[in-house]
Amino acid sequence: MSPRRVVDSQAPEYFHAPVDPPTRWGLPLVAGICALLTAVTLGLATFMTVVHEADRRTQVRDADALGYVRAFMRAYTTLDPFNANDYADRILAQGTGEFEKTFTEKQNEIVLQVARNEPTNGEVLEAGVQRWNDDGSADVLVATKMTTTTPDGKQTIETGSRWVATAIKEGQQWKISRLIQVI
Repeated sequence: MSPRRVVDSQAPEYFHAPVDPPTRWGLPLVAGICALLTAVTLGLATFMTVVHEADRRTQVRDADALGYVRAFMRAYTTLDPFNANDYADRILAQGTGEFEKTFTEKQNEIVLQVARNEPTNGEVLEAGVQRWNDDGSADVLVATKMTTTTPDGKQTIETGSRWVATAIKEGQQWKISRLIQVI
């Protein structure tokens, strides 16, 4: 052997390709699964938030319409014969559309009828949104009770009725566009 060439048994061989260690798939696989689960979780959380907000908006809109219709029906069923003209003006101011037209046509008859009656106290027993219409109005089913005392004050008379009130928001104010008594 030549002195230039010393053979070292521990030295790598130059004419053979080194064998690569096997690829470990554990860490990339776990990282991929975690990324996928994170994306799915974020998607579900976003979907649930959108659904929750839509439900909340519907509940707020329902509560707004119900609150207005309850107040209107309480005023509508509470008659004060000593202020019949004021009663008619208050009710007419809250009307629009078909209700306003009908109430205006019969306003004199209504004022006379209210003036002839005994004072009544109206109460809303229950109200619920029946449906929302395409024009943004709500049909609300309302159960009311009117309490009247006889002229001699000895007897109290209670009568109940059901109504379907259609309320629509004009600008920032709710108004009644239709009021139908249900039998």
